[in-house]
Amino acid sequence: MRPHDDSVPRPRGRRTWFTAATAGLSALALTGCAGRVEDGLLPRGATEGAERVTNLWVGSWIAALAVGVLVWGLILWCAVAYRRRRDDDGTLPVQLRYNVPLEILYTVVPVLMIAVLFFYTQRDESALLDTSKQPDVVVNAVGKQWSWDFNYVNEQVYETGTHAQLTGEPGVEETLPTLYLPVNKRVEFQLTARDVIHSFWIPAFLQKLDMIPGKVNRFQVVPTQTGTFQGKCAELCGAYHSQMLFNVKVVEQAEYDRHIAELKAKGNEGQLDNGLNREEIMDEDADKLENAGSN
Repeated sequence: MRPHDDSVPRPRGRRTWFTAATAGLSALALTGCAGRVEDGLLPRGATEGAERVTNLWVGSWIAALAVGVLVWGLILWCAVAYRRRRDDDGTLPVQLRYNVPLEILYTVVPVLMIAVLFFYTQRDESALLDTSKQPDVVVNAVGKQWSWDFNYVNEQVYETGTHAQLTGEPGVEETLPTLYLPVNKRVEFQLTARDVIHSFWIPAFLQKLDMIPGKVNRFQVVPTQTGTFQGKCAELCGAYHSQMLFNVKVVEQAEYDRHIAELKAKGNEGQLDNGLNREEIMDEDADKLENAGSN
């Protein structure tokens, strides 16, 4: 048996292409579960502003793919047109130090592309963050390590949540704090945080915003679909960031009113203090335990 010659490359091309194709198809299948190709694989938006986000996203990808196809085409053309041939004598082609028209082209064109992208991004961002209209519902969402509180400002009631225990067993979703919103009503979110920076994100709304201690961020949405959606923190905020979850129920006005009445019946009237933080709560609990032990 002849020993293998390490200087001869092994035929790995077919295996590499097969692996790459399998990975690509798997990624496409997994992302396809969340959205359609015509929506850029984004989730179907459930608010009035979601279409604006989808159009910006898809348009950006079309522009990026057009540039990519052009660059890939030029690379392949150069590789084929200037490949080494058998009759080459080994001399290098004429070397040019610069090409002024070409350098101007690949400097001006990217600047123009960035300017166009900036224009549309700024236009849509200004529209999505516009809070000049009068909201029907105002919700103060409070982020805390690692759960959520919701103050319904107009109704003067609140919902408080505790750290989720993700055991993998059925029914865990029912233990998460749940935010109720009326369908086809303008909702203003007033976002605050008690301890560290969090981010308020409802993927189906295609919009999120940071929650910064000492600062109030706002944005408005109009939910257009009833149903139950997932919410989460989108900013790494500590050890249990991944468990900082909540539910969102978009319901008819009558059901929303019933939920508000249920919160009042439970005694959840008033507004939770945004000034509370984890350290104060832990100190209060420690004092209670110490007093209980001394008695």
